[in-house]
Amino acid sequence: MNFKKIAAYTACGVAALAVATLALPRHVSIERSAMIEATPEAVIDLAASNTGYQTFNPYKDLDPNLQVQMFGPATGVGSGFSFEGKDGAGQQTVAAVTEEQVVFDLDLGPLGQPTQAISAVAVDGATEVTWSMDMDLGMNPVFRVMGLFMDGMIGPNFELGLANIADVAA
Repeated sequence: MNFKKIAAYTACGVAALAVATLALPRHVSIERSAMIEATPEAVIDLAASNTGYQTFNPYKDLDPNLQVQMFGPATGVGSGFSFEGKDGAGQQTVAAVTEEQVVFDLDLGPLGQPTQAISAVAVDGATEVTWSMDMDLGMNPVFRVMGLFMDGMIGPNFELGLANIADVAA
């Protein structure tokens, strides 16, 4: 086989692989829930606050050198923080607050702009707290492949955050 045929077959294989990745899901959703002995109001108040969020931020546990700079109002829409650590840099801003949910816009630069939410609903004398994230991976084939592993990468961080909420909100 000559070099031109090998190059042509290789190019076809790479192109086929790239096209195949486009069949992977474009949207990724990750969710974890826990029952917490606190009121929904206490959880929402923590989540909607710059300083409150830092009391349960799981990434501070995972990276003791995480740098956090707060901005905007102390609580509510527009409240947020920028961060830089071993896993990268970005910004998180409170986009909406209701009695049962705080929605956050994240900007992870070239890694994307996912939306996160923390919801808190009273259930039988406790509060079911759900931490979720939705992300559009776009047309990037590398991101689509990474999307297959996102639940396993991010889910444990949410579980740690929920455990931290249980500790500080009680």
